[in-house]
Amino acid sequence: MTLANLSRRRLLGAGLSGALAAAVPAQTPAPAPTKVLRYAFEVAETSLDPARVNDLYSRTLTPHIFEGLYHYDHLARPIKIKPLTAAAMPESSAGFRVWTIKVRPGIYFADDPAFKGKRRELVAQDYVYSFKRFADPANKSPVWSGIETDRLVGLNELRQAALDTRRPFEYDREIEGVRALDRYTLRFTLADPRPRFPENLASGDLFGAVAREVVEFYGDEAEAHPVGTGPFKLVQWRRSSFIVFERNPGFREMFYDAEPAADDAEGQALLARFKGRRLPMVDRVEISIIEEEQPRWLAFVNGEADLEFEMGFQFIPQAMPNGKVAPHLAKRGIKGYRHLEPTVYCAFFNMEDPVVGGYGPANIALRRAIGLAFDSRGEIAYAFNGQGIVAQTPLLPHTLAFDPSYRSEFGDYDPARAKALLDLYGYVDRDADGWREMPDSAPLVLRINTQPDQRSRKIAEVMDRNLRAVGIRNQLVVAQWPENLKAARAGKLQMWTVGSQADAPDSIGALARYDSRQIGGQNMARFRLPAFDALYDQAQAIADGPERAALFDRAQKLALVYMPYKYTLNRISTDMAQPWLIGFRHPVFWTDWWQYVDIDPSAVPKR
Repeated sequence: MTLANLSRRRLLGAGLSGALAAAVPAQTPAPAPTKVLRYAFEVAETSLDPARVNDLYSRTLTPHIFEGLYHYDHLARPIKIKPLTAAAMPESSAGFRVWTIKVRPGIYFADDPAFKGKRRELVAQDYVYSFKRFADPANKSPVWSGIETDRLVGLNELRQAALDTRRPFEYDREIEGVRALDRYTLRFTLADPRPRFPENLASGDLFGAVAREVVEFYGDEAEAHPVGTGPFKLVQWRRSSFIVFERNPGFREMFYDAEPAADDAEGQALLARFKGRRLPMVDRVEISIIEEEQPRWLAFVNGEADLEFEMGFQFIPQAMPNGKVAPHLAKRGIKGYRHLEPTVYCAFFNMEDPVVGGYGPANIALRRAIGLAFDSRGEIAYAFNGQGIVAQTPLLPHTLAFDPSYRSEFGDYDPARAKALLDLYGYVDRDADGWREMPDSAPLVLRINTQPDQRSRKIAEVMDRNLRAVGIRNQLVVAQWPENLKAARAGKLQMWTVGSQADAPDSIGALARYDSRQIGGQNMARFRLPAFDALYDQAQAIADGPERAALFDRAQKLALVYMPYKYTLNRISTDMAQPWLIGFRHPVFWTDWWQYVDIDPSAVPKR
């Protein structure tokens, strides 16, 4: 009982009049403490414009602002797609070529000066505009090549007209491929069947609705003023350093609900605890960019961060020895989570490079020899502290065509075979200096791009040791990750080690890395093979079944034969959460999850 209540009871007990009792001022309730989620990225964001991003870190930020038509049930395993801003699941006709969707009325963008004081409702035309932005050459969208393969009728022609005439993109020109039939009805028309098209629409981190007024109001500064219908809004952005989001005060009523499997104890417990809670449950999210593992880990251990999301590998032995939370951390209530991610790490070869590129037998032999020289197990042990499994295929775990029992040369480490291949195709040491030369006697030197962080340095050490063992000289080119990404898309790198993560249950995304029309985007190796393009198109168009499975099998074999990518590992992720972070569950294919967690302010230490 508070002092105010105790005083009031005594006054009433003394028989004072109701008027005198009413004169006692009522106590103003103390404001609820602000719930802040704090954690760090290991790599800087590149943009906050959905049309201009394709990296994991930026795509973790954007879906909390911009909402797509569909999303994934956060607890359902196996995964389940549900309407988000759509009123229902899409209706398909014309053999999976036409998809009709109703947008739910009463959803509004966050308030912004671009709307001139008026509430701005989300309408079907916003999605038409947002899809067209990917095709606008001015945006240089890294995902346009992927969208192009969906063959939205008229969209590529609209883009080509802008390129040919060098005039601004015609956003007001109506096309059949994506159009608003009325205020809330959206229709997509595809040139070819796309049975899994709704999976694309569930990638809210890309296909969130953008308001045209905002882009036109801010012009070149629009990227720094992202305005969407989602649960959070941007309030501070120090690029590549610190990013702050706060609860969108105009966010509609949305409540925690999900459909975990009946035998999913963790999911059922989360549903029982949070069902019916209004989203988001936290008020503020603070993201720091900390590239080195040690300061990230220290921030978590010292209670300055609430989560170590996909934590670095340097401190795994101290944090989760033998897969269990270390006793001294468990005593503090810290929880640990491990799972195999839908990811693959690989080194790509620029197929247009005169040293590692090309399609002739000798060119292929060099890449396959380099692949055989790579010790993936050694890389997993040294650079990832055992947190991974040897990759055997381009296909990613948790996607439909992935077979965990599949084995291939991608998983082989065989320096003897590597040396034999190099010898056979003329990559020999002609001047007895200990290093091999090209078949034409030119120097054989690999230029491998990397980053300055510790894990990248360790990966580079393993690669250097492996290449030296077979007589191949290499030089490291160190740059920041966003710089390497930009150079890779422009075809200016010879080799680079990158990771790739699935954003949908279909395995087709892994094959996009080989589609020649996606050079400059997903296809960093700049691989061109008409037979593979045809295979990719066929796999896009047919329904799941034995015929499609055979296409994926053939794709894996072609990927191995030409080896524009050498796959090394599928990553095992470790997340660690403070006891006051409640409700965390690692997502599978999606990147928006902040709205599903809660913070217990009473348990958070003073910072």
